[in-house]
Amino acid sequence: MMKKFFLMLVLISSIFKAKADEGMWLPMLLGQQVYNDMVKKGLKLTKEQLYSINKSSIKDAIVIFGGGCTGEIVSSQGLLFTNHHCGYGAIAAASSVENNYLRDGFYAASKDQEIQTNLSVWFLDKIVDVTQQVEDQLKGLNWEERANKVQEVYKSIIEKASDKENGVTARVYSMFNGNQYIMYVYQIYRDVRLVGTPPESVGKFGGDTDNWEWPRHTGDFSVFRVYASKDGKPAEYSKDNVPMKPKYFLPVSLKGVSEGSFAMIYGYPGSTNRYETSMGIKLKNEIENPSLVALREVRLKYMHEQMIKDPAVKLKLASRYASTANYWKFFDGETKQLIKFKTFDQKKDFEKRFTQWAINKPMYKNILSDYEKNYAAWTPYSKVRQYINEGIMGSSLASFTSSLISLEKTLSNDSISKTELDKSIESANKARTNYLKGADNSSDMKILGKMMMMYYHDIDKAQYPKDVFNRIQVQYGNLDEEQTWMNFSKDVFAKSMILDDVKWNAFTASPDVNTLSNDIAFSYISPFIKNYTENYSSLYSAFREKNSELAYLYMKGIREMNPDGINKMYPDANFSMRVSYGQVKSYNPRDAVHYDYVTTSKGILEKYIPGDYEFDLPAKQIDLLKKRDFGQYIDKTRNDLVTGFISNNDITGGNSGSPVIDGEGNLIGLAFDGNYEALSHKIAFDKDLNRTINVDIRYVLWCIDKLGGASHLINELKLIR
Repeated sequence: MMKKFFLMLVLISSIFKAKADEGMWLPMLLGQQVYNDMVKKGLKLTKEQLYSINKSSIKDAIVIFGGGCTGEIVSSQGLLFTNHHCGYGAIAAASSVENNYLRDGFYAASKDQEIQTNLSVWFLDKIVDVTQQVEDQLKGLNWEERANKVQEVYKSIIEKASDKENGVTARVYSMFNGNQYIMYVYQIYRDVRLVGTPPESVGKFGGDTDNWEWPRHTGDFSVFRVYASKDGKPAEYSKDNVPMKPKYFLPVSLKGVSEGSFAMIYGYPGSTNRYETSMGIKLKNEIENPSLVALREVRLKYMHEQMIKDPAVKLKLASRYASTANYWKFFDGETKQLIKFKTFDQKKDFEKRFTQWAINKPMYKNILSDYEKNYAAWTPYSKVRQYINEGIMGSSLASFTSSLISLEKTLSNDSISKTELDKSIESANKARTNYLKGADNSSDMKILGKMMMMYYHDIDKAQYPKDVFNRIQVQYGNLDEEQTWMNFSKDVFAKSMILDDVKWNAFTASPDVNTLSNDIAFSYISPFIKNYTENYSSLYSAFREKNSELAYLYMKGIREMNPDGINKMYPDANFSMRVSYGQVKSYNPRDAVHYDYVTTSKGILEKYIPGDYEFDLPAKQIDLLKKRDFGQYIDKTRNDLVTGFISNNDITGGNSGSPVIDGEGNLIGLAFDGNYEALSHKIAFDKDLNRTINVDIRYVLWCIDKLGGASHLINELKLIR
């Protein structure tokens, strides 16, 4: 019996405690054991140098960038580095066909040439454990009551910590599925300006082919600057603003890396689900991911066809295409790796042991059987949700059309006041203007037709919107033929008032519900959205709510099951600041194949294909590389320009742009990707194959200095030689 109990604890530890370099740790709560391991691997800094609320520390140089990425301050004048793909939207917005900064690159020669953006950055001030405050106000409530009240509790805690006048706000993060609550207090700066970017051919070198792949030679960086009012406070954009004076900025190392070098990454990882159940993995592998991949593949195909034909269309669709492509490949790889690593079987094995542990514990003994019932109730409708969100709503026209359903309700209300009606019309006009600004009808027409065809073929007939497919068949013919759907879609785009200014203006001048309801786009598209909203949305909400309740109890049970290991467990990523640490490390992805830990300019020249959509490069860059004009950025060990390196750090989406920091606190690279062989990392970290792909900081500086001619930016940095 003792032997069996010991075996169970070992298995618990192996599944739910950090292994090797796994772990996304809260910088405030680094346990001594974790810190000691960091020191063992090469860290030379104290805990207070990593995180302090009384003195400046590394955490003061790390920011939330643009709401979904990470950035780092690298000079005393508020200069900021992040990834090219993080700045992509701002770069595209600043570009025009005449001044195509996205295509050609850009570096401001002086501060007055830096370009205004709509970005903001969030600096972390402090982290506070507010578990007791939250639990005191939720005490005695059942799960439904807790769920209804928790946001109100968050709001009261946040209001006390916030100071709007000085740009101070806070967020309360649920950790361990509601078993702990941590508040992060931030200061937000809203004047962020574009300083520099390499040409897109450098920043996205390798395109979709190289995405999530190693070896990599992408110069994935962009440069911004944070501005403040003259008294140093956060402020809206103004020509009178001055570069902000940061509490701390990262020195930049020219020393380079070697096998086994310490590597620490600060940043804001978006989401993981390392404590997922076997039922969740089954749903993901069999329905969710395959559906998403198939639907996105079609959207990408039609966007790409138009983007390669017209630079103006490429600028218009660039940001949408990039975000769609990124996770199309990710979810395809995730499923393959989850199957390869038999993650479902591992979870099943653990769940058997949890059930055995919980057999005499009333609070926990039915958790997994309740999970199974919950998944069984939702699974038949999971595909229709994906086909609405990733399919029908993948069309820009369909997405805008769905927003008009609320206007239809307003027009159907006889008691609506003129003021309310005018407000609804004004809102619809603004939304239409934004839609038209970013729409490309040539690609979207094909997307809409194909998405509706896929819905028709792949979704259970019982889940069809009423009469839509019958109407299309009567008017356009055989629904098994793709041309039928293209003819239908062509008609929608040709006849809808949404795309006709004269008809739209006539409608908004004298709005009536019949005109809207009978519009060809609205009459065919809105039934899909209404069908999902009326029949399946509430089922999904119930599924999510029940899963949240079960996840809370399951995590509570896991922590009770392994009390000695609680301090060695880390919470799932939730876009709160985390620290991960590891080492620069090569790997063997498969039999007889070894991947080195760095890439060099030699690989750039080997991949270069003149005129290619993904592997072209500026002529100046090719000339400089062939001449081996590497300057102070040369790696003396390799006698070459190192472009990228890999480390075994634990990161995920949101860490894009995160600084890779050496043991002495110097910037050595920017994290920008994971490797394909370990794309199961949101669910399961693989200690042997997981790698973070980083652009070497020396390549970043070379691109700024030698390729971009912006040596004045290099002079701002504190270089460590």
